[in-house]
Amino acid sequence: MVSAAEQMAANTSWAALGKATDLRNRILFTLALLIVYRLGTFIPVPGIDANALRDFMEQASSGIGGIVSMFTGGALGRMGIFALGIMPYISASIVVQLLTAMVPALEQLKKEGEQGRKKITQYTRYGTVALALFQAYGLAASLEAGNLAYEPGWFFRISVIITLVGGTMFLMWLGEQITARGIGNGISLIIYVGILAEVPAAIAQLFTLGQSGQLSSLGVLLIVLMVIGIIAFVVFMERSLRKITIQYPRRQVGMKMTEAQHSHLPVKVNPSGVIPAIFASSLLLLPTTIATFSQNSATNPIMSTLLAYFGPGQPLYLLFFALMIVFFAYFYTHNVSFKTDEVADNLKQQNGYVPGIRPGQKTAQYLEYVVNRVLVLGSAYLALVCLLPEVLRAQYAIPVYFGGTSVLIIVSVGMDTIQQVHSHLQAYQYEGLIQKSQLRGKGKARKRRGPARR
Repeated sequence: MVSAAEQMAANTSWAALGKATDLRNRILFTLALLIVYRLGTFIPVPGIDANALRDFMEQASSGIGGIVSMFTGGALGRMGIFALGIMPYISASIVVQLLTAMVPALEQLKKEGEQGRKKITQYTRYGTVALALFQAYGLAASLEAGNLAYEPGWFFRISVIITLVGGTMFLMWLGEQITARGIGNGISLIIYVGILAEVPAAIAQLFTLGQSGQLSSLGVLLIVLMVIGIIAFVVFMERSLRKITIQYPRRQVGMKMTEAQHSHLPVKVNPSGVIPAIFASSLLLLPTTIATFSQNSATNPIMSTLLAYFGPGQPLYLLFFALMIVFFAYFYTHNVSFKTDEVADNLKQQNGYVPGIRPGQKTAQYLEYVVNRVLVLGSAYLALVCLLPEVLRAQYAIPVYFGGTSVLIIVSVGMDTIQQVHSHLQAYQYEGLIQKSQLRGKGKARKRRGPARR
């Protein structure tokens, strides 16, 4: 039997988008802030030799330089003020969440409600500033080592550090504003727009290589089919669910006795979404970014070792990438997206139970068992999507970057944003139905007449 919520979702009309004023304002606000972000990627950092940077990025575009530039929306390739992107904030979030799971004081702070979450957010911001300072200094030193600065020295380094750290903090603020007053997760949308903006240039470069003969027509066709296949596979897996039957006993509401009901608790195959891929990529991009801009990496033993073992396509790089994806898939699911203890407590408070499982701790253990088994498939799917293009590019030397992480982010964030817009439309239509029913009720009340006089 179709529930009222499902029937309402099926009858949701996208034509009501123009009438939903609040939703329209949220969408326009989100678009305006994303345009500001895109404009900021074209504002250059002071003191950079633009011609030398352009020549260098053309040489490095087929390797890790193209990966990092695409992941930052092209800001790194142009050395814009948003060259660090939002990665320091993501890295700080990883550290804070790990500490929250291990440090009892932070775990207690997380349970204190809104005030505790604000305190943890403040710690995350402090960590973002510290990581951004470290990364900005490393990038400034790498630019000097690569002879990309007009006047190397401490003045150049300080100006680069201030500009890049300020850009990262501004991006963090933009993401928080989009989350609070716009549509979707602001941090994910910033990464999404940055990757999407570089896709047309990557496609044009792919077909240019095909026309020039550097890449065969069959190779171009296989790359296009691979990307389409990955997108279809990601959509299928993101919509896959494991439904757990929930039973609600008979209960008395007023003078009526309701019948026993059953429902389903949906457990997604990938409850953590695109977060594990973003976390793993952010941790791997920092050392490779510094190695990319250090032109003396061949003579530097540390840089040469870093590129030899942890460069894109290398066995240790792929192994470390896969392990981090699996780790963050389990960690983020159990600590953020699907907390089995909280779900079990909520079911117990609502008098719901899993058939054959005792409410409370037994239900939490059963849910944890189911989630762990589902995550075996979910984490393997994430690792496969992220690593397959890496392996193909390393084995067949494809000179254009079509990473599985980018495809995963584009599809997942796009689906999540559309779902949130759909939810706002449902809420708007629901409010409209309530208002109409109230007006009809008042109209009927006015039409009622008193008893006829004899």
